[in-house]
Amino acid sequence: MADKLLIFEPESAEELAHYAEVFARDLPEATIHTAHTLDEALKARDATALIAKAQLIPRELVAALPGLKWVQSLISGVDHLRPLGLPDGVLVTAARGFHGPQMAELAMMLMLALNRRLPEMLENQKACRWDHRSQPLLVNKTAVIVGLGNIAEMVADRCRAFGMTVIGVSNGRTEVPGFAQVFPRDRLPEAAALADFLIALVPYEPATHHLIGAQVFAAMKPSAYFINIARGGVADEAALITALEGGQIAGAGLDVFSSEPLPPEHPLWRTERLIITPHVGGRSDIYAQQVAPQVIENARNFIAGRPERMTHRVTL
Repeated sequence: MADKLLIFEPESAEELAHYAEVFARDLPEATIHTAHTLDEALKARDATALIAKAQLIPRELVAALPGLKWVQSLISGVDHLRPLGLPDGVLVTAARGFHGPQMAELAMMLMLALNRRLPEMLENQKACRWDHRSQPLLVNKTAVIVGLGNIAEMVADRCRAFGMTVIGVSNGRTEVPGFAQVFPRDRLPEAAALADFLIALVPYEPATHHLIGAQVFAAMKPSAYFINIARGGVADEAALITALEGGQIAGAGLDVFSSEPLPPEHPLWRTERLIITPHVGGRSDIYAQQVAPQVIENARNFIAGRPERMTHRVTL
């Protein structure tokens, strides 16, 4: 039986329409079923491939696809797939390598907003309060980036454009063009002590669980800021709250959390000098256009029986 590809996109009808259009154009030989709702997706029970954002795939859908052979995550992370009970032998691929521009822009937005105390300015605007004060600059500040992949290099490019010095922390690379210095991970507190901005971009895995915790926050300058656009588990959130409330660091910007969506009762919502964004770092207004070429090429190789050519294969 020929392979049937199910594209499930419940968040955006526009993105789903783009996938339908480009698959029909670039892969006309494929049998495609597109679904905006779970009920629509459940009609494709004979699908052998599921293409969707990993965090939006319900267990019910996986259970309803007995012939499933391949799951293509439309995001870089695949953590959400682990509890779904995927059958043995199902190939899993992620979508990676194109998130740099939006991640780098979010990092710069958070640095600028924290440095210039933008939330306070917005509150002053609501209160019609004129608070004319000096504005701190990014120029001559130091950004320490933990994790040195492609996204980190793009963040570093933007930092240097603002006249900043960039330092890296990595267990995989010892020299990176444009980085003033690279520390090994076991010297993270030493690197953190140099930071005006400590930016987490390291993948989440057992070795990086709570990598940035009380020891790192204690090493940072009281004027320094922490930014996490990696994964929630990379930072010890309780230690961060303690560091913020105790004045160990000046502030923080978080786009990722150990529990998502962040529960309304979570103390992070009420922590001062903290900017929260709802895990939007990898998103963009052209996301479907960014990810589609990679997914279509993987689909082409899947249909042709060439799994070895499929990119960003992962093991759960």
